[in-house]
Amino acid sequence: MTETATLTQSPDSGAGPAERRLFLGVRRSARGLSWYDRLAPGRGALATAIAQRHDVPELLGRLLAARDVGIDEVPGFLDPRLRDLLPDPKGLQDMGRGAERLATAIEKGERVAIFGDYDVDGATSSALLARFLAAHDIRSRIYIPDRLFEGYGPNPEAIASLIDEGAQLIVTVDCGTASHGPLAVARERGVDVVVIDHHQADAELPEVAALINPNRQDDLSGMGHLCAVGVVFLTLVATTKALRERGHYRARPEPSLLGWLDLVALGTVCDVVPLEGLNRAFVVQGLQVMRQRRNLGLRALADAAGLAAAPTPYHLGYVLGPRINAGGRIGNSALGATLLISEDDAESQRIAETLDRLNRERKTMETEILEAARAAGEAQVADDPDRPIIIAGSRDWHKGLVGLVASRLTEQFGRPSLVIAWGENGEGTGSLRSIRGCDIGAAVRQAAAEGVIVKGGGHAMAAGLTVAEARLGALEGFLRARLAGVVRDARAVAGLGVDGALSPGAATPALVTLIEKAGPYGAGNPSPRFVFPAQRVRAVKVVGEAHLRCTLEGGDGSRINAIAFRAAGTAIGDMLQASDGMPVHVAGALKRDTWGGRERIDLTIDDVADPRLQEQG
Repeated sequence: MTETATLTQSPDSGAGPAERRLFLGVRRSARGLSWYDRLAPGRGALATAIAQRHDVPELLGRLLAARDVGIDEVPGFLDPRLRDLLPDPKGLQDMGRGAERLATAIEKGERVAIFGDYDVDGATSSALLARFLAAHDIRSRIYIPDRLFEGYGPNPEAIASLIDEGAQLIVTVDCGTASHGPLAVARERGVDVVVIDHHQADAELPEVAALINPNRQDDLSGMGHLCAVGVVFLTLVATTKALRERGHYRARPEPSLLGWLDLVALGTVCDVVPLEGLNRAFVVQGLQVMRQRRNLGLRALADAAGLAAAPTPYHLGYVLGPRINAGGRIGNSALGATLLISEDDAESQRIAETLDRLNRERKTMETEILEAARAAGEAQVADDPDRPIIIAGSRDWHKGLVGLVASRLTEQFGRPSLVIAWGENGEGTGSLRSIRGCDIGAAVRQAAAEGVIVKGGGHAMAAGLTVAEARLGALEGFLRARLAGVVRDARAVAGLGVDGALSPGAATPALVTLIEKAGPYGAGNPSPRFVFPAQRVRAVKVVGEAHLRCTLEGGDGSRINAIAFRAAGTAIGDMLQASDGMPVHVAGALKRDTWGGRERIDLTIDDVADPRLQEQG
């Protein structure tokens, strides 16, 4: 039910304000945040020890120490290997039953239907399982529900249609944990179901052949940080072992699971799960596979997007992921999964170009919705500055885009948000995004349990729901009461973590190469953020969809190009445009930019602060 990541750095949280060291004395930035040094007081010695023992530069030692990497953990963190981090898959509840059932289906040549979600995690999960089955000469049927007409997860009609088509085994991926009624249809008709999921689960689970989900309440594997495609990969490891033990590979080669890690990396980055442990290895090794461009669909999509550089997590989250999602949002939900399993160059190119076009259309529609939703949010905050959640909705909004707009609202207002697209039937489809420290998924599940909403579920940071229009007032009251204290506490410790100060002249390719050694960056391993103190902002102009491009000039005359995404009309944009040559503190992340065969380093702006308004010291 989650949406593709924007990968923008939301306010960091962690140590309480008393344990933090203000950076440049910034107590209130344009975003209303304090800036603090990510390297907590007292950890400077650890940074030095890391640098000395492992013979790495001091800056790299600081980055690692600030991210709580222990001195003995450094080698594994800098070079995460799947063989060192892969757990025994059977540590997950029901894994043995699920792997054996899949192995039986392969041995018997059964017809398998894959029911996936319409986001990137669902598409990559579906494609990974389909490729594994195809390697065993099992032709599977992928079913991705229509986001607009069917909504999230299995529905009785779809399950029945798959059985009518001859499915002897149904595998749900990135969905199914809460689908009691729809999966009962399969049970009543004598068809087994294996659920492979990662969403939060209630104590009562559907009756299926196996339900593999590290976030089910009785699972003790400690793998709850995996997204669905990561769980699918572990399931295929276990299935391969089961087949090996049955002697299935005596007359045929085992499939190379490592060759499909590009799919696992894509789903892991786009589902915004923490890049720690096994997830780091998935992404590091998956990017190596992706750079070989063996997946025809991913190759065509990269070409359609004009991606000429070697892919990075940024490209997965910002370039490839949104295009795969575009089909589910405003087009054909199955396009992404179809692209990822394609073995035909012409088909791959056609689908990739369609997704690229849909993504451009999606951007235009999103901009229009966001403008109206922002206005609603500003009015709500003006009326009640302590309001714990922003709620906006309209009959004119496309429900495939409400998740993206909710992400933007949460980013701007620093609190959870709910965006609803109302239908003609008196019900609305809503998407919620949260801030660190506020479990929005638990709140939505409780609302469903109490009958406030028709249905809902999700994660701590993202959730979805269906609500009757007549119950909107009750839902708002429920969420405000449930979240008030939690959001207040979370906002009290929210701030922008900073890893150091730089001058524009110090932002070199060599520095970025050093920083990349501690990557990949994403959820759980935030991208290094640097402050460029007292910069004069030059040549500010609006580009694209309300982005602001400018040049920063330091006191020594050195310069760096910078961009603030979606900043026009926001507090950040207003401060940049009104600086009029006065010095401004600018915080952001460094990014390589290759143009015309030449490489330069740009800055992606996260926040700005007026030095005159801060208390120094």
